[in-house]
Amino acid sequence: MNYQQQKILGAIGLYLLVAVIALFCLFPFYFAIVTSLKSGTELFSSSLWPASPSIKNYIAMFTVAEHPFGRHILNSLMVSTLVVIASLFLGVTASYALGRIQFRGRGLLLLTVLAVSMFPQVAVLSGMFELMQAIGFYNHWWGLTLPYMVFTLPFTVWVLTTFVRDLPKELEEAAIMDGCTPWGIITKVFLPVMWPALVTTGLLAFIAAWNEFMFALTFVLNNADRTVPVSISLISGADKYEIPWGKIMAASVLVTLPLIALVLIFQRKIVGGLTAGAVKG
Repeated sequence: MNYQQQKILGAIGLYLLVAVIALFCLFPFYFAIVTSLKSGTELFSSSLWPASPSIKNYIAMFTVAEHPFGRHILNSLMVSTLVVIASLFLGVTASYALGRIQFRGRGLLLLTVLAVSMFPQVAVLSGMFELMQAIGFYNHWWGLTLPYMVFTLPFTVWVLTTFVRDLPKELEEAAIMDGCTPWGIITKVFLPVMWPALVTTGLLAFIAAWNEFMFALTFVLNNADRTVPVSISLISGADKYEIPWGKIMAASVLVTLPLIALVLIFQRKIVGGLTAGAVKG
């Protein structure tokens, strides 16, 4: 076998490996779409495409008054957006302080921030429950912003601090010579070059808030204020023996689409942010 033949066989093997990985990753989502288009006894069929596909499961998700799924999607969208805005604002300002200002205990503080991100959610559940009730955030969708930031803010601060710490000092020195304040340095000098890191951390914070279940189940009991993970878990059939897989899969597909759209829109920024973090970290 000559070199050219080895090169062709290597390329074929690579493409086969990529195809297997893609199939392994995408097949569950494809099967969820197929199941969402089935109804009745066809749900128990293992066919890869329904004989008579129907979107009535999708329509049913928005026509049950006792289960306002559209409202739940809106709640998740708004609370996730609030979490991203708050996390990025606090993360950017904290990263400037931790990455650029010399003070005693800075390394210990940064390690503490990282350690907090490793705490399991259940470890802070009881304390957060008392805090939520004390400050009036309990049982409101917007109140979930506070507990969600417990696990989004440490990650955001850590990644942005790593990014800011490795930016050229000449940028900051030139801004100071031009009379920029610390806030001016953050907004006019650092933010324009931090977009890849901001998009990456913002998207990861959005996904974490969008998918969160335990805090949403514990801190919100009002049906109108629920978020989509809890909403999907409460989808019920006509009786206690029926599991409405068609509706559950339809809801799962609907709540996955926004995340796919965001990843596709910002894929270049995400890759740039992860690559920058990997090189500079």
